[in-house]
Amino acid sequence: MSQSITISSEDILNEVKLSLKTPELVEGIIRRKVIENAVKEVGITIETEELQQIADKYRIMYGLHSADDTYAWMEKNNLSLDDFEELVYNFTLSSKLGVHLFSDKIEPYFYENQLNYAGVVMYEVVLDDEDLALELFYAIEEGETTFYDVAHQYIEDKELRRKGGYRGILYRKDLKPDISAAVFAAKPPQVLKPIVTSKGVHLVFVEEIIQRELDNWLRNKIANDLFNEWIDRTLTQFKSDNNIEII
Repeated sequence: MSQSITISSEDILNEVKLSLKTPELVEGIIRRKVIENAVKEVGITIETEELQQIADKYRIMYGLHSADDTYAWMEKNNLSLDDFEELVYNFTLSSKLGVHLFSDKIEPYFYENQLNYAGVVMYEVVLDDEDLALELFYAIEEGETTFYDVAHQYIEDKELRRKGGYRGILYRKDLKPDISAAVFAAKPPQVLKPIVTSKGVHLVFVEEIIQRELDNWLRNKIANDLFNEWIDRTLTQFKSDNNIEII
């Protein structure tokens, strides 16, 4: 015989403590309050139309393509319509605050860090033997073989072998520093002299270096990155100054 279970707010709070999630939730609360205080200081306001636009984007972000999807998602997360509207409102405040604080810093930041946004189209074969890698490198240089043939002969992974060692479009953060430095100094198309790392000896073919344009997507990403860095610094400062009181 099934029994009904009643869960109170006190039960939820106790579960938060026992599951050791209090620090995570406290940090989220501090983050929200920091944003609220900053918004008040700079006098940001939100119009009804832009709130509706953000609500539409918010639903798309969570895959809520219909009213039924939205209500099912709200029920799953124990949210009322007022709670949903508050979520959207807070999300809008964060977005507008980020634009206010960093809109004039996005372009300088991009040009100062432009190399980090460049991408590379590259192919790679990782070998165990440095002498073999050098032999293959010089054979490719002399036209005695091709990188494609080397990849098909020496790559063990079936899918990667089928692609001739194609790694896709990668960025500096995706590569080890030694490989990144050599790759982005290349003059494509170019096969690089073997690079030794802890994973083995890398034979790399650089097909293309892609210079990223400062488009709307990248503007938003940089603004969001700068905003999150600002939030993290502010939280760290609060913690170091012991300006947090839990009652």
